[in-house]
Amino acid sequence: MIQAYNFTVTERFLGYVQIDTQSDPAATCFPSTAKQLKLAELLVQELQAMGLTDAYSDTNGYTYATIPSNINYDVPVVCFCSHIDTAPDCSGTGVKPILHKDYTGEPIILPDDNSQVITTEAYPYLKRHIGNSIITASGTTLLGADDKSGVAIIMDMAHYLMTHPAIKHGDIKILFTPDEEVGRGTEKLDLSKVGAHFGFTLDGGEVGTFEDETFSADAATIVIDGVSAHPGYAKGKMINAIKIAAEIVAALPKDSWCPEATSGKEGFVHPVGVNGVQEKATIDFIVRDFDTATLAVHEKKLFDIAQNVVSKYQGATITCSVTEQYRNMKEIIDQHPHITSLAKAAYEKAGLNMVKEPIRGGTDGSRLSFMGLPCPNIFTGMQAIHSKHEWVGVTDMEKSVEVLVNICTLNTNSFNEK
Repeated sequence: MIQAYNFTVTERFLGYVQIDTQSDPAATCFPSTAKQLKLAELLVQELQAMGLTDAYSDTNGYTYATIPSNINYDVPVVCFCSHIDTAPDCSGTGVKPILHKDYTGEPIILPDDNSQVITTEAYPYLKRHIGNSIITASGTTLLGADDKSGVAIIMDMAHYLMTHPAIKHGDIKILFTPDEEVGRGTEKLDLSKVGAHFGFTLDGGEVGTFEDETFSADAATIVIDGVSAHPGYAKGKMINAIKIAAEIVAALPKDSWCPEATSGKEGFVHPVGVNGVQEKATIDFIVRDFDTATLAVHEKKLFDIAQNVVSKYQGATITCSVTEQYRNMKEIIDQHPHITSLAKAAYEKAGLNMVKEPIRGGTDGSRLSFMGLPCPNIFTGMQAIHSKHEWVGVTDMEKSVEVLVNICTLNTNSFNEK
């Protein structure tokens, strides 16, 4: 337990979420939005004020810092990472966080849009926070707990260690990334600047959860080439690629093999974009499964469906392609069991039972793991992410701070002083 400590995580979080850092999936620049740099600059200032003299943010929006070792022997260097951007799915402009102290369990009507109501029926996890404080937005925006709760947790962990020099630990690296929500969080990252042996992302949900497994992910594209003709004289000539694209999408299973009909370890294929004209149309898909080898099975099934549709239109052709996006971090994490063992001990020291959950998505940790930094995911408390109902419990964030401190101290215990 962290004794007699006035946590700063809530105050930090309330400030961070008011800075608009929404990323843009359509942008070609990096980071995808310049406004992310505003939070990066603030974090550098706060880290330097704590005494982390090497804290800096580069032109790509990555923030690096080191909490220096205060022991006289070497231990593996651990990194803690969170992303500073918020999702483009819901407005992140003008976020007005509301601290609901001593939550009663009654429905929360968000003041800026009374149609937005957060209830324990819709979010049963709220019941565990009755009597404690939670934070919501005001009804017209997301909150930004994904992932500013993680950012605030790491910052409070740094504050605790820097103000409690008697707590012994090795070198600790801090990394904040941009553009995670648009799948580009590690695109410009120089891992040599991190200099850690392993890490943890702070980008998870319920207290006690630990995620060492993600989807493996590909993007698939089908390009349909039709035949253009003047619509007044098109009989027997035109082959409309837009209509073929629509027929391919309509041929996909509707009660299986799609996000709206799968859960747990089930994979899916999901159309995310259709565009084109009568001569050429493109369908973009994401393909997901926890078993990397099964991605190829999904892709063959998809392309067979498409080919079957196109075969009915003499003169039309399709081109199918696949791009790798990320892979299941478990393939790497399982090669380093000491990381999970360390985290488990840190959870237990905080009075928590570790609950392993797979992520039906990906995190920066997926890519970091395959880049050479094994990096499972730790809870922050965030709930109803990417929506106007997003909320987070104060006690969850504080408990996560405690787990991080425990990781730092326990990381020294298995090594003998030189």
